Amino acid sequence: MIIPTYNAAKTLGAVLESVYAQTLAPLDVVVVDDCSTDDSREIAGRFPCTVVASPVNRGVSAARNLGARSSAGEILFYLDSDVALDPDALANAVDLLLSDPGTGCVHGIYDVEPLFDDGPVERYRALHAHFWRRRSVGVVGTAIFALAAIPRAVFEDVGPFDENLRDSEDVEYSDRLGAAYRIRMTETVVGRHDDVDRLGPMLSEQFRRSQLLVPVAAVERRGGGGLKANRPVGALAAALVPVTAPLGLLAPWLLAVPAVCLLWFALADPGLARFVARRRGAGFLVWFVLAHFLVHLALVSGALVGAVRWLVDPGFGPSVRRRRDRTGEGAAAGAAGAPRRLAGE
Repeated sequence: MIIPTYNAAKTLGAVLESVYAQTLAPLDVVVVDDCSTDDSREIAGRFPCTVVASPVNRGVSAARNLGARSSAGEILFYLDSDVALDPDALANAVDLLLSDPGTGCVHGIYDVEPLFDDGPVERYRALHAHFWRRRSVGVVGTAIFALAAIPRAVFEDVGPFDENLRDSEDVEYSDRLGAAYRIRMTETVVGRHDDVDRLGPMLSEQFRRSQLLVPVAAVERRGGGGLKANRPVGALAAALVPVTAPLGLLAPWLLAVPAVCLLWFALADPGLARFVARRRGAGFLVWFVLAHFLVHLALVSGALVGAVRWLVDPGFGPSVRRRRDRTGEGAAAGAAGAPRRLAGE
């Protein structure tokens, strides 16, 4: 079990308690502290786990790679430090991997309830995160390493996580992983996630994370067949609202155009709307749609900013781009081999 952590004092105790309550006991538990400034390291020290401290903050990709080097198991189970597992999660993941040698990774879904319920923003996040994952279970194109198991042999074959990526690292890794192995998302591996609980930080997080969507997609070899948390038609409708709103300056009746786009957005995913209404009621659905709209605006804005950064900054985005810039496209074809050698060192 490998748990990268950075300033996770609020959740790390509950996460480790869930790890040590598994029906299948992990061979070892490695907590990689990515230079936390809170009590994360002290909290981890209260449990019989190995604590590995990074001297500088390098991000989740570097922490996961360090955890792999510091662990002994033949199956690596990656767990984020804000996700508490159901008791049978590890056993179910291992059973699925052992039953299908062609599967290179098994990853799970979030529970419909958050780990700590801190208000409507977190409830929005929990409902949406559960719904789109649950809808996507089966063989998928993307592995999400918040709660995921991968055989060590597969990890060493595919190579380590790209340490230039602090976001979208799952997508880049999945592009390499899915080229040779099946990736399976299962509802039998479940964890309760503690998410952002305030609107401003949530939108800021979504804006930051989405900046790597275009750079990662630009280097994907498999054509972007991965998981999608949101419907593309919804993203388009949300983007058109601010774009068409200035039409109202020409004539008031033209405000009907952004209004139609907003309605289009609200109706873009009826299954999600029905799910939210069943779980939380019609009143919460209104709040959910508003929050969902603002998240889409942050995602679209971030993706546009990231595309510009990708064009002007050679150091921004996946490391494969820098390898191509240095050695040309011919050497890029062998780039996947370089990480494999690193994994075995």
